[in-house]
Amino acid sequence: MPIISVTRLRIRSFRFLPQFLWMNSAVKRQIIKAHGFLRGRLLVDKGFTFWTTTAWTDEASMRAFRDSAAHKRAMPKLQNWCSESTSVHWNQDNDELPDWNRAHDRIVKNGRVIYVKAPSEFQKEKRFPAPPSSSKMQQELRPT
Repeated sequence: MPIISVTRLRIRSFRFLPQFLWMNSAVKRQIIKAHGFLRGRLLVDKGFTFWTTTAWTDEASMRAFRDSAAHKRAMPKLQNWCSESTSVHWNQDNDELPDWNRAHDRIVKNGRVIYVKAPSEFQKEKRFPAPPSSSKMQQELRPT
């Protein structure tokens, strides 16, 4: 049964953006080669906010990706770079990715708030604005 993962990160200052984007490129290169990765989508939202939604064959594959290589190196840096960091995952019968409104609903209702050193009020209250559903700032990810 496939597992769907959604993450939402908000970079707290423009000064962290170049480092984040560089690290994000390495993570994208890693994910498309990751064992068990089925598909994904990235969204750049206003206010330096970045959404991802990915589909995996199983939870073990998702966790193996999360705990290795570029992604593993990036995670500790997010505590400093981000003012908001949230994730959620669930199993479903197919590998269809949720639309951004559904991803937002899952983050708000069932998401896990991840520790950041300088949390925004949104982070403290677990109250996040919905992303634009028709943003042109999206990228599809496919396994190689």
